Amino acid sequence: MALAVRANAASVRPAKAARRSAVVVRADGGFIGSSTNLIMVASTGACLAAARFGLAPSVKKQATAGLKLVEGKNAAGVMSNDPAGFTVVDVLAMGSAGHAIGAGIVLGLKGIGAL
Repeated sequence: MALAVRANAASVRPAKAARRSAVVVRADGGFIGSSTNLIMVASTGACLAAARFGLAPSVKKQATAGLKLVEGKNAAGVMSNDPAGFTVVDVLAMGSAGHAIGAGIVLGLKGIGAL
């Protein structure tokens, strides 16, 4: 089924101009010092520090069924020069976990109106 196309360009009506509305931008003391940024930096840093110092699961320390951390073999096969055995896999995993925790905190605080 073919669509009919008008040959007369003069009969085509121009679209109405979009309405302009006011945009409110809140800087919150600058981006670097904003409360959202501080929450994300703190949560990501806390997760990275916990894994680096052996308080959270990592490639070298696996969690058992009873949630105990035990030394295990390097299951990822990634080598590291870090004395604690902290690898790029740990950085990516704990960085993403920290971001997820931070996003939950920010969204929760915005939901109750505290942020």
